[in-house]
Amino acid sequence: MPRRASDSVPDTFLAEIREQPEALRRLVDARADVEVVAEALARRGVEVVRLVAHGSSDAAASYGVYVFGLLPGWTAFRDSISLSTYYRAELDFSRSAVIALSQSGETPDVVSYLRAARERGALTVAVTNEPRSALAEAAEWTLQLHAGDERAVAATKTLLNTFAVLALLAGVAAGRGDELADALRTTADRIAAALPGLEEAVAPIATTFAYVGRMYVIGRGIEFGTAREIALKLTETCRIAAEPLTSTDLSHGPIAALDAMFPVWAIASRDECLPALVAAAALARNAGATLVATGNAAEEVPDAEFCLPVPEAPRAVLAPLLSLIPGQLFAAALARAKGLDAAQPAGLTKVTLAQ
Repeated sequence: MPRRASDSVPDTFLAEIREQPEALRRLVDARADVEVVAEALARRGVEVVRLVAHGSSDAAASYGVYVFGLLPGWTAFRDSISLSTYYRAELDFSRSAVIALSQSGETPDVVSYLRAARERGALTVAVTNEPRSALAEAAEWTLQLHAGDERAVAATKTLLNTFAVLALLAGVAAGRGDELADALRTTADRIAAALPGLEEAVAPIATTFAYVGRMYVIGRGIEFGTAREIALKLTETCRIAAEPLTSTDLSHGPIAALDAMFPVWAIASRDECLPALVAAAALARNAGATLVATGNAAEEVPDAEFCLPVPEAPRAVLAPLLSLIPGQLFAAALARAKGLDAAQPAGLTKVTLAQ
């Protein structure tokens, strides 16, 4: 009988999921760097935050839009890299901060965008796990992720810490740095406590889903970045065509594709967006889709066949850091069930190259 990839290769991806609480604690211990950057933003009188990234880092950028809006009340958005690097649009960066996210720090067009923005007057910040990278060299300021060596191509530690550093920067900018730092430490403790039970819970679900070739992942508001990241993890590690959708987007066309062979992963957090998420999940269930409910309000999603609740976050704005964990563990378990090596997906490398 032939050996599967998962039988012969150590599960680096799963090991790095388990290392995330300690990586998060290291990041919080280095919060002095975040305070320096927040002071620079205040001195410059920044009015707009432009976030640029690809892949998992771009999912973190989606989260950043919300933390900067909810904590310091800043306008933040995911900017178009193509406008600057390909179309050469003459944009006004004079009152902008550019936060460029790249775990490797070597994504070519992210580096190019940052350089152009700096030349045009933006305050530039690199968020990366590699302080000697091209991105860090191009930026005025660098926030290191302190995730440690991440060997798996599919990001886990670096992604969680990218979410966390954006929340911490937004918290410091809002004058709530101590509160956010304490909350992040508590979040690390809750992730560590939840990991063993969640890891056990996802295994039988993954076996059930070994046939799945497509899936929607729905979230709303602050959890949309989570939905984007979980969909990406399922795509790159498990060869599932997973698409992230807001709960409202689901009803605008995509719901027509649902049937019993097209499951939906619903991320339910106890916040103002929960009613919209629950309503979307009900539409999916009525269309015949199998529902997997996750998040701290997972048990409030009616008729979900599978439920993977996570602990409450110490602050609602940090809920996505906990909501990410079941998706990561599910991807690891499903890849193993399919005989795939989640740490080294076929055709992928750690650095996203420009196309």
